[in-house]
Amino acid sequence: MSPVAFRASKAAIAFILVTAMLDVLSMGIVIPVLPTLIEQFTGSNARAGIINGLFVALWALMQFLASPVIGSLSDQYGRRPVILISTVGLAIDYVLMAVAPDLWWLALGRIIAGVTSASFTTAFAYMADITEPEHRARGYGLIGAAFSAGFVAGPLLGGVLGEWSPRAPFWAAAGLSGIAFLYGALVLPESLPQERRMAFSWKRANPLGALRLLRSHPELTGLAGVNFLLYFAHHVFSAVFVLYAGYRYGWSAWQVGVLLAMVGVLDMLVQGLLVGPAVKRFGDRRVMITGLCFGAAGIACMGLAPTGVLFTLAMLPNALWGLAMPTIQSLMTQRVSESEQGQLQGANNSVGAIAGVVSPLFFGAVYAVSVGPEAWFPHPGTAFLIASAVLLGAAVIGWRVARRAELAAAAAA
Repeated sequence: MSPVAFRASKAAIAFILVTAMLDVLSMGIVIPVLPTLIEQFTGSNARAGIINGLFVALWALMQFLASPVIGSLSDQYGRRPVILISTVGLAIDYVLMAVAPDLWWLALGRIIAGVTSASFTTAFAYMADITEPEHRARGYGLIGAAFSAGFVAGPLLGGVLGEWSPRAPFWAAAGLSGIAFLYGALVLPESLPQERRMAFSWKRANPLGALRLLRSHPELTGLAGVNFLLYFAHHVFSAVFVLYAGYRYGWSAWQVGVLLAMVGVLDMLVQGLLVGPAVKRFGDRRVMITGLCFGAAGIACMGLAPTGVLFTLAMLPNALWGLAMPTIQSLMTQRVSESEQGQLQGANNSVGAIAGVVSPLFFGAVYAVSVGPEAWFPHPGTAFLIASAVLLGAAVIGWRVARRAELAAAAAA
């Protein structure tokens, strides 16, 4: 890469990281208060767990339907317009949820958010456009760090605003999405040149058509399975964490916001500073497995922690979970052409969305029957223990799949 191209790439990376951070910051603000607002509407902590899981699943279902379309559109028209449309849609969505009079309006807000939250798909495709294959794990780690930075300030600010009013964070989120749009409109450059674009096709853009790409290579299919299990386990946080923390430890919205901010700081450090050097020394496969195993250990400790202090300490091993996602993404991008990166990210997002549909419903139901006087399970942390077992299964599958890919590559060479 020439010095001029390298400088341009660094500038583009900075632009996409800031845009992604602002987008996630607006999402993170509402995390501490949305379950609380649902509980106000339902009047029951256990029922709020089910409804919150349903809302997360609804958002994920819309992601599943829309992500392949978004990825394919970005392959034809470029990444920049997709990102800008996404931020405008999110701004409108947060205004809608800020004035929502009942659960039905909140549900409509989650539908709009699911359709317009395209930054996850396009940000990874953008990074694939501007980085060489051997540097993509580090690039994806930087995106993860930007997302984490948004989650540092977002939940903390949301927790503070939530102490004043459960609707205030939604207005703040709408404002931040508007800022993200203005920033992107003024400074975000296009990353996909005309000669690398691919015409839009409904055959590739529908969810099942996009998933066919993941079946084009045995290792790609296996890595997609690992990705599914990772997303499945991760949704235990979006489904039950806020309610669980309030029920078991008596934490307020502000305390939950502080803890989520701490999680974001740790994740930012891991993905921003540790992924690149770790992959350079040990390779994608070993780093991926390490991340999955530490994630399993940390989330098991969270489910078993009898006090809030021990739960907080469990965040330390759990933070190394952040090693897994960038390395999975890197391994997958190396198995498709440059013109298919947007389609791949759309397919990946669809995999995550499928997990996002079934996982919150599952963990929400598990939580609902784990708390209260009529609990079926005697332990309120059961959902976290199940998520830990899922991550261990992902580690076993990931080891076998990535090892087989390495052997195949060595034989071909």
